Amino acid sequence: MKIFSMKKLLFRKFYQDISAFFLASLLMVGLIVWTIQAVNYFDFVTEDGHGLKIYFYYSLLNFPKIIERILPFMFFVSVFYTIINYEVKNEIFIFWINGVNKINFLNKLLLFSFFIMFCQIILGSYFSPMSKLEARNYLKSSNVDFFTSLIKEGKFINVTKGLTIFIDSKESDGSFKDIFLEDDREYTSKMIYASKGYLFENELQKSFKLFDGRVINIEKSKINLFDFDQIDFNLKDLNTKTITVPKVQEIDTKILLSCFFNIENNKFDLFKCDENLIKEVKVELIKRLYKPIYIPVIVLFSCFLILYSKNEKNYKTKINLIFIIIFFLLIISEVTMRYSGISFNYTILYLSIPIVIFIIGYYVFYRLAKNA
Repeated sequence: MKIFSMKKLLFRKFYQDISAFFLASLLMVGLIVWTIQAVNYFDFVTEDGHGLKIYFYYSLLNFPKIIERILPFMFFVSVFYTIINYEVKNEIFIFWINGVNKINFLNKLLLFSFFIMFCQIILGSYFSPMSKLEARNYLKSSNVDFFTSLIKEGKFINVTKGLTIFIDSKESDGSFKDIFLEDDREYTSKMIYASKGYLFENELQKSFKLFDGRVINIEKSKINLFDFDQIDFNLKDLNTKTITVPKVQEIDTKILLSCFFNIENNKFDLFKCDENLIKEVKVELIKRLYKPIYIPVIVLFSCFLILYSKNEKNYKTKINLIFIIIFFLLIISEVTMRYSGISFNYTILYLSIPIVIFIIGYYVFYRLAKNA
């Protein structure tokens, strides 16, 4: 009974040490990444006179997305660091003298990793999409000028399919200098050059007012051009599509599953589930499931550390090798995730990779632990 109680206390402390390091590092790295991204959002939100409140709240809504991205790697670092720290301080030896074998140690840690995997799935399925959608709705309700945020001085920007804009510079009064637009969205191709322009908006319209320039229309190999003193380039339809229509990544998993299995769901009027969207929905659903599957895999390979002692001659080399293998597995997860959903066969193949690696890894660990 005392031995059982001691084992329970040992694992409780071990979980606490992993969790403390994991939460601290996750928060710290998350804040660093968030700060870097927040700097990029500053011009995006405040350039047109919107206050710091809007800037801060919008950037804060992107924090769950950051946590979702870095969580598997930070959990791996936490487990890896804690095991090495226990070995260096001879605390790992306490497990062995209290009757904990290395296979049992692995199984206990795998159970913990399945809990983290479940948390990652919940985060990626609901909280992260919800925060992304809330950010989009907040931009819409705050009337943040989404079009202006896309414009970068001295760069050709593909605002949307078929529409490219180049702005040489932005003046202190908010106007733009030396503007070039290429519009291929309709059956005619149009190129516009203007020496000056500015954005105009009221309840009825939103447009780019252009001054002192030239329009070149190309239709069926015929070229027509004319000079102008002033013209209006309509932006209302572009703005509405950009801000109001949610992306697949911003929809929670329950609605995506309803779409995929063709179950009627009227919760989202703007999210129109049709045949053209099914493939995109499938890819997104696979991504939300695929990456968390690698969490038990990286924990399994981290546990190979307990098979070796710090007193061994090549201990540091073995640590480095295990770290490289796990880091390589994380790269594999990112690469294969991008190609998942292309076809059913590819999907099955990529989903089977972490499962096969886990089975092989567990078998190798079991054999090494038995022979140790």
